[in-house]
Amino acid sequence: MHAIKKSGLRCLSSRAGYVILFKEQLTLRGTMTDQRDVQHRLDKAASDCAKDGAQLTELRRAVLGLVLEADGPLTAYQLLDKLKETRKNAVPATIYRALEFLQEQKFIHRIEKLNAFIPCTEADHQHHHAAQFLICRKCGTVAEIEDHAVLHALEQAAKRQGFRPGNAVIEVDGTCAACLAS
Repeated sequence: MHAIKKSGLRCLSSRAGYVILFKEQLTLRGTMTDQRDVQHRLDKAASDCAKDGAQLTELRRAVLGLVLEADGPLTAYQLLDKLKETRKNAVPATIYRALEFLQEQKFIHRIEKLNAFIPCTEADHQHHHAAQFLICRKCGTVAEIEDHAVLHALEQAAKRQGFRPGNAVIEVDGTCAACLAS
């Protein structure tokens, strides 16, 4: 945790090998999140959708709730299994459509390396930052960071090649501070 504090990042949750780090606002997850926090985020998501002319249907809301309540990244099939507890007829296409919508609305991120989903740590969901993730190959910790210098360096490198990037997701695997210390 000392290295995290020195970097200016805050630790949100480290239960089950899952950590979300960020600089701006502290939003707790997992066992540290009570149901009111999840409900607030769901209500905010519904409001954001309505402002954009989209709809957070009951199904999409249920899937977002599962991602928000999770102690770590969840695959589509893990989400499907959880969803089937309340929606017996749920099929893979159901979950994939909901996940696609939630990604488009920037409520969740897909961690490609893990083929799993986590909630976005940005409170307003209207950000357009390039997602940057640090993934520990030992314990599975996932840290979402927002470092504008990384984005700027990537944009400059692309510009030198005559390329204009659209969406950039950076996933770095390595060893987290906790694993290095142990």
